[in-house]
Amino acid sequence: MEEKKKKHKPINRKLLRRFMKGTWGYFIIAAIALIAAVLSAYIIPIITSFTIDYVLIPYAEEGYKAGDSGVPGFIINWIDSIGGREFLIKHLYIMGIALLLFTAVNAMSTFLRRSYIAYAGESMARNMRNDLYEHLANLPFDYHKHVSTGDLVQRCTSDVDTVRRFIQNQLLEIARTVLMVVCAAVIMLRMNPMLTLWSVIMMPFLALSSFVYFKAVKDSFSDADEAEGKLSAALQENLTGVRVVRAFGQQKRELDNFTEKNADFRKKNLRVNNLMAYYWSASDAFGYMQIMLALCVGVYYAIKGWISVGELLVFTSYTAMLTWPVRQLGRILADLGKASVSLGRIDEIISAPLETEPGKALTPPITGDIEFRHVGFRYEDSVDPVLDDVSFTVKHGQTIAILGSTGSGKTSLVQLIQRLYTATEGEILLDGVNINDYERHYLRRNIGIVLQEPFLYSRTIMENIRIVDPDAPEEKVYEAARIASIHDVVKAFENGYDTVVGERGVTLSGGQKQRVAIARMLMQEAPIIILDDSMSAVDTETDAAIREALSGRRQNCTTFIISHRITTLSTADKILVLEHGRLVQQGTHEELIKVDGLYKRIADIQNMLEGELGSEGGEA
Repeated sequence: MEEKKKKHKPINRKLLRRFMKGTWGYFIIAAIALIAAVLSAYIIPIITSFTIDYVLIPYAEEGYKAGDSGVPGFIINWIDSIGGREFLIKHLYIMGIALLLFTAVNAMSTFLRRSYIAYAGESMARNMRNDLYEHLANLPFDYHKHVSTGDLVQRCTSDVDTVRRFIQNQLLEIARTVLMVVCAAVIMLRMNPMLTLWSVIMMPFLALSSFVYFKAVKDSFSDADEAEGKLSAALQENLTGVRVVRAFGQQKRELDNFTEKNADFRKKNLRVNNLMAYYWSASDAFGYMQIMLALCVGVYYAIKGWISVGELLVFTSYTAMLTWPVRQLGRILADLGKASVSLGRIDEIISAPLETEPGKALTPPITGDIEFRHVGFRYEDSVDPVLDDVSFTVKHGQTIAILGSTGSGKTSLVQLIQRLYTATEGEILLDGVNINDYERHYLRRNIGIVLQEPFLYSRTIMENIRIVDPDAPEEKVYEAARIASIHDVVKAFENGYDTVVGERGVTLSGGQKQRVAIARMLMQEAPIIILDDSMSAVDTETDAAIREALSGRRQNCTTFIISHRITTLSTADKILVLEHGRLVQQGTHEELIKVDGLYKRIADIQNMLEGELGSEGGEA
């Protein structure tokens, strides 16, 4: 997910069309309203000019020569047919009504344009968020191990909002600017080509400054976005790990780290703001110079009699109407640059390949017979194998214990059973079928797992336990909680099962979280259970009680237990001992305790420690 500095991917038009699905109607209505708004805005000065040149001044000043107000000839012919200037003088309110009518059309069109482009922007943002969430949920497990959660959150919120703001505020402004320039050029050139030239002579400099600003600010936006992502990641990590930070007294160090990233974000944002300040001051100068120049030349032309007062009014109005949209072009381009950077960051997520089905996506009944045949596994970016030539068999209903030092491949082995990773060598058979041929969602629904650090939602204990079956009866929840030795503990809480656990379950102790997670897993009623060191935070007595309660379910499911406690492992039907990714020993407790090896050494050490603790307790 690392971004290359000063290099931007072109906007993925296919992706943009995907996000715009279902919003085209809003865009079309907004575009029609935009055309109506621009045309009505240009008609208003023409009506005023016509009123001055053809009605008011000729009525007060005999012999006044009217200019070309821009009113189409067929309208003038129609006015002449109903009485001409004299009729309008007697019914001057008609011009007022015309002004009010087109002002109302302009106001209504502007309202419709902004309303429907807002609908389009919000609908598009909804599509983006839904697509991002769905895509992230279906990305391979390995993807999430290599990205920052804070950065992903920033892309799914801040970057989506940047694109939304551009759609709502700037997208149609590009079309509006082009349409206004074209309309003004047609009308002004028809009236007076030379004055038209004076009225737009500064426009190329204004447009050029917009493009220079766009080029300069685009990279700065990218840098600021990247800095914001790092800031979000630091904040997310600190809020998630607040207990660790406090436990190790690292508040000052983490504050310094956050302050450093905050300062970097501020520095890069200030660069963007400075560039904006330079551009707006320069564009304001060009804009006011253009209006002043057009006004001065227009007044001179009017004094000389080369244009009428009405034409002067049209040119000065149009010059002001043209200057600010062209000036706004810099903001539009800057926002386009920022939106393209954000869309590129979103595209990086959407472009990440989804988890695929390597096999036939079968959904046969699962009982729990498992066979590893010379299984090997290594990560894509690693040369050394995590697992090497591992072979063993498990019968339905057996309990398999796994022992090994840190990094020996214990967790990787059970992750292969869940197919969070795919074996790079050999094959794994589940009920005689290659595990890759099972449909992955179906496979995982039939494997219950409890991790050493289980995740609990910030909901009630009842909701956490029956999350896999929200409509499960309370008695079923209580039974699962009893097996996990947590029922009596929960009942002792003031609100019982309605107790709301904090985010990630921070209001519960480590052992309580593990037992709630075990109860949740039991609600799944899966034919395969994996306990990945999931009783490490409970005392030995509770551990034994849970294992004894689980033993009644052995005949219904295959159980894998990863643990460092010999007492936990000793009751298993088969014990696997891993060392440096290889299966160095397997057998029952009685068999392994008689053979020199890792299992016997760990058992002897634990027995010795228990003996010493027992003797100290007796002396005391």
